Amino acid sequence: MSDLNKIYGDAKRLRDELALKVHLGSRDVQDQWAQLEQRWKEFEGKAKLERSAKDVQAAVEILGSELQRLQTHSSGAPVV
Repeated sequence: MSDLNKIYGDAKRLRDELALKVHLGSRDVQDQWAQLEQRWKEFEGKAKLERSAKDVQAAVEILGSELQRLQTHSSGAPVV
């Protein structure tokens, strides 16, 4: 598991636990929770973006390998 996935999992678990406590808590705590929820959504969006970037990087690497193979093939060498 990558560091980002571990941090994300730990943060999500803590968030879930706090959500229950906030539901049972005072109005002040609920207001603070609302602010934290907004920050959570921002974090979650950034985490998804980073995972997407890694997926794109992997796809580009595969595409690059395939292009190199095609280039080798087009020059008359056997395709591996």
